[in-house]
Amino acid sequence: MGCGSCSSGGGCGSTTANGTPAGCQNNGSCMTSGCNKLDVYDWLSDMDMPSNYKPFNIVEVRFKGSRKDFFINVDNLYLEMGEMVVVEPSTGGYDVGHVSLTGELVRLQLKKNNVTPELVTKKIYRKPNEVDVEKYNAAKDLEWETMHKARKLALDLGLSMKISDVDYQGDKTKATFYYTAEGRVDFRELIKKMAEAFRIRIEMRQIGMRQEASRLGGIGSCGRELCCSTWLTDFKTVSTSAARYQNLSLNTLKLAGQCGKLKCCLNYELDSYMDALKDIPNNIDRIETLKGVAYLQKTDIFKKMMWFSFPGAESWIAMPVQQVKELVEMNKQGIKPEAISSVIDTEEIREEKIINYDYENVVGQDSLTRLDDRNKRKKKRKTKSNNPKPENKTGQKNDKAEQNPPKQVVTKQQSNPDSTNPTTTNKENKEGQNNRPKKRFNRHRNKNKGNNNNTASKTE
Repeated sequence: MGCGSCSSGGGCGSTTANGTPAGCQNNGSCMTSGCNKLDVYDWLSDMDMPSNYKPFNIVEVRFKGSRKDFFINVDNLYLEMGEMVVVEPSTGGYDVGHVSLTGELVRLQLKKNNVTPELVTKKIYRKPNEVDVEKYNAAKDLEWETMHKARKLALDLGLSMKISDVDYQGDKTKATFYYTAEGRVDFRELIKKMAEAFRIRIEMRQIGMRQEASRLGGIGSCGRELCCSTWLTDFKTVSTSAARYQNLSLNTLKLAGQCGKLKCCLNYELDSYMDALKDIPNNIDRIETLKGVAYLQKTDIFKKMMWFSFPGAESWIAMPVQQVKELVEMNKQGIKPEAISSVIDTEEIREEKIINYDYENVVGQDSLTRLDDRNKRKKKRKTKSNNPKPENKTGQKNDKAEQNPPKQVVTKQQSNPDSTNPTTTNKENKEGQNNRPKKRFNRHRNKNKGNNNNTASKTE
């Protein structure tokens, strides 16, 4: 998540000697949903309070996953976000958590969760010492191994359940096992075996598929972190009718999230679609005219346009919803209109399709192939340098002669094509000899001859 790739190393589960998360440079308040899920930004933290202001004595503390609870700061300790505290659990012992919210925003959170300040009875004991932090880290290190051992015990007993997460209490005396199952599971024998293996108090808590995804977290198909693990608190029922109203394909692979259920985001825009569908008639599929019957092809609920077409026609006729309603009323009365006309001109649509807009350098960026031509030129230059042209003593003169041939010779050839001029033929032969590549001098030619003679004598 957010702190897993932090430059300071470590993650949200590990802490430093000071008690702050090891992977967080902002000491537990980085607000990237890696330090704490379902976080709330404290926009009052940098504001100066009045001199006679008495701070709110209830503090919100977060634990593993998205579990949060409210505690009373009896001793009026100075607490900041991300700081570790020792609190009172619902059962015996003590628990260790991180402060997620303080001040007046806690009052708003209580109101949001329908909790009155009088119902908050749990207390904050103290700030943790070194022994508390070491015991807390040791308990968190045992969670992964304990979960796999519990899964093996459940498989040996043949129980149809999946243990997805384990949460140890801060004093290492109790563990809560979160599991998912389709129905009720008799895990009395499992609790006995786990108590013998782990020597701790055990609590089994069944959660749904969506709660499991919110605890584990992950990345959705949109590329963002899961809504249920970052900000979504209440899980509403999602049905396939939400996809039908939005004209989405009923493909379960695309509509299902990581939890295996329908995505919660299908409900986000459902209300706007329902409001737009109020003005769209749902019982119209054809319009009868004197020309023929026009069938409905497409409906745009936001533009409030409907497209019809005649059988065998290539073009569609676009009409507003109000005009379609009037034509349908005429058909109910037995009146057939002569023809229906499109509000949108088809020629304008074709012209818009033909236009090609160039968005290459809208942001001021060059194309990715801008260096290809330069590389080709460099390669050509290298090949030319590796294969130089033969140079002649009278090379410049010959080039000039080729570019500007003598006029007298051309006129004679044109006048007498059959006659051969000996002077011109001699000049052409000389120019051809000069244009021939010059043989390179081999310095080791004589040595090679001697070696060849010696080998020949040996063979004789």
